[in-house]
Amino acid sequence: MFEYDDWMSMPVAPPGWPREVRPPDAPDWETTAVNWLLDLCPSEYRRYQGLRRHAVVLARFAVIHVEADQAAVRRGLSGIRVDLRDVANDAVIEAAVQTFLIEDARLAAVRRSAGLVEEALRGRRYVARL
Repeated sequence: MFEYDDWMSMPVAPPGWPREVRPPDAPDWETTAVNWLLDLCPSEYRRYQGLRRHAVVLARFAVIHVEADQAAVRRGLSGIRVDLRDVANDAVIEAAVQTFLIEDARLAAVRRSAGLVEEALRGRRYVARL
């Protein structure tokens, strides 16, 4: 049975925390964070030992990369109807629009998760709320 003090000292992850990453201060949590962050980045980033050794730097790189992906999706969405009107029918164009919208939502969630991991790597800790 947990005592109140035991429960309050357990590692806590906030809403939006990636399920692939253990909560801050859990055993090997930084290793799981590095692996997850590397999965967000271009595969070439795995070659850079500095990023693997400095998780907070890797987190910053990952956040910037996800934000660039978000910008690309929004740019694509803003012009997709015009860009495809001569080569695709309305149904295909609408499917492309829907794909961009789904990807935009996915990337927003990934950006939130990456930001939370970056904050935790910078020392922020989360407290369970009753």
